[in-house]
Amino acid sequence: MKIKTITCHDVYNHGASLQAFALQTYLESQGHEVEIIDYKPPYLSSHYRLWAVSNPVYDKPLVKQAYLLAKLPGRLLSLRRKHAFDRFTRRHLKLTRRYGSYEELEADPPEADVYIAGSDQIWNTLFPNGRDKAFYLAFAPAGSRKVAYAASFATADVAAAHRPFVAQMLKGLDRISLRERMSLPLAASLGRPDAVAVCDPVFLLSRRQWESVIPANDWAGQPYLLVYDTEGSEAIKQIATATAQREQLLIFDVSAARHSYADQHFHHAGPFEFVSLISGASYVISNSFHATAFALIFEKQFCVVERSEDINERMRSLLNGYGLQARLVKAQMADMPSSTIDYESVRTLLNKDISFSKKYLDALPTL
Repeated sequence: MKIKTITCHDVYNHGASLQAFALQTYLESQGHEVEIIDYKPPYLSSHYRLWAVSNPVYDKPLVKQAYLLAKLPGRLLSLRRKHAFDRFTRRHLKLTRRYGSYEELEADPPEADVYIAGSDQIWNTLFPNGRDKAFYLAFAPAGSRKVAYAASFATADVAAAHRPFVAQMLKGLDRISLRERMSLPLAASLGRPDAVAVCDPVFLLSRRQWESVIPANDWAGQPYLLVYDTEGSEAIKQIATATAQREQLLIFDVSAARHSYADQHFHHAGPFEFVSLISGASYVISNSFHATAFALIFEKQFCVVERSEDINERMRSLLNGYGLQARLVKAQMADMPSSTIDYESVRTLLNKDISFSKKYLDALPTL
């Protein structure tokens, strides 16, 4: 069967790239012909622009030039990270031709037997993608089979201003599955009480499958704690430094920004290197959904610090499903949970969810 998926696959984020790869890989393993729709409207195409002024305060004559010159050295260095992601995309993601706008996609959509929207935060209306008809498959030709797999609202509710749009878009989908179990009541309030909860695509591949595609971990002889911090969290810093000191671990940092308390920095790690670093860590401390997901896959001790943005529902839902709610730490706290994760019980619950998720996808030909 010919399947086309659409997601935010090329936004220079480890989780976004890896979930796109995982869904593609699983569907191919079931005998399907799979491509990811290479949809890159302007709001998804502004990463790593050398001459961009992100703060309007500096967008003034002379001030702008001084600002750009000051930013240029750091931006040139950050291009190494961009190249790592671009290399991953070229080698591992199978893409359609590039579509630069919704109008272009609607005028000439790629042919498919089934279109799949998902996964990740594609329906997060705090961001433009959550308000873009493309991520609800509105471009698909009339009569097409349209399915959402592990789509995420990311928040507990949708703002009143966006609810009519989202509800109208959801009507056009044949089947809906969500990544967060906690979002099922929200989907019902938007007219889709038939929605079900499934796993993020990264769980569709086993630990052994991930180990077969990631590079060898060159730091196995150096016990370390891995930090992945997307917003410069003071709580992550305190938890990481205290835990590393207590357990006599090095601190490795795979965040995009440089955190001075780390012993080694891996700012330019691509998606597979990111997974490899998690696979070799003794502890994982992050505020990231996908760092948490891979910590579960590799059965690591971890904690998750709440984000300052209102997008913690996805982490909370993931952890609650496996009795791990104590691993979610509020940003004002600075202590690693003292208990050790019992992965025998987690594994049983997780495998049950993975089995259900695979059955959901395996039923696509019967739509």
